[in-house]
Amino acid sequence: MFEAMLKITIYLIGFFILFVLYVRLLESKSVFYPVKFIETMPSQFGMDFEDVFFKTPDELSLNGWLVKSSDAAATVIFFHGNAGNISNRIPKIKMFKDMGLNVFIIDYRGYGNSEGTPTEAGIYQDAIGAYDYLTNRKDIDSDKLIVYGASLGGAVAVDLAAKRKVGAVILDSTFTSAAEMAKKILPFVPGFLIQTKLDSIGKIKGIKCPKLFIHSKEDEIVPFAYGLKLYEAALPPKKFLQINGGHNEGFADSGEAFPEGIKEFLKGINLI
Repeated sequence: MFEAMLKITIYLIGFFILFVLYVRLLESKSVFYPVKFIETMPSQFGMDFEDVFFKTPDELSLNGWLVKSSDAAATVIFFHGNAGNISNRIPKIKMFKDMGLNVFIIDYRGYGNSEGTPTEAGIYQDAIGAYDYLTNRKDIDSDKLIVYGASLGGAVAVDLAAKRKVGAVILDSTFTSAAEMAKKILPFVPGFLIQTKLDSIGKIKGIKCPKLFIHSKEDEIVPFAYGLKLYEAALPPKKFLQINGGHNEGFADSGEAFPEGIKEFLKGINLI
């Protein structure tokens, strides 16, 4: 009897260990989809740019593009979503440039031409490295920095704004926390097994600068309710811009409503 119980216990422990390893693998694959190959460059779309390499606090070399606009009113630090790399975001780069803004978009560690492997702690350091690089440039007004984050990039933008002084935060189709996203993506996994935090809803409560939240009711990946919940948790001043289309198509499907909503927000706080 004792031997039978011991065997069952060993099997259960073994199964639990394998399940935890499986969850860790699923979690990693769900959070980061880095692509190394750079498909296009801003110059192919008529934009001059600087191909920048800078260091993170933990001494990794990261790559980014600085696209400058003549007589720019402010500078956008652009944090993209979890898939692809900076070369897949050129239409949005051009949108910000056309508003009369400088744009500094970076690839997180492990993406594009950036060194390393992406982790939650790592991408937060990447954001600080980007911020410190910009604020040390004499041709950039460090009092007029806007952080823009799309999807996963929203969590990066929130973390940076909680740690450094910025003029405004724009969160596009982002979520409250990894725990809530896990309930949707991995509903069979107990919450206590999820290591990734991405706790934007906890951090947003302490950010005092103006904030714009952008989300579509048709978002099939990050539920509209998550974006609204994040907005409701934030301190004023804040605005909510409802757009149309899916998670990856909202920017295009919403037409002029997307850039016009951002311009209205930035004009209201004298950043354009």
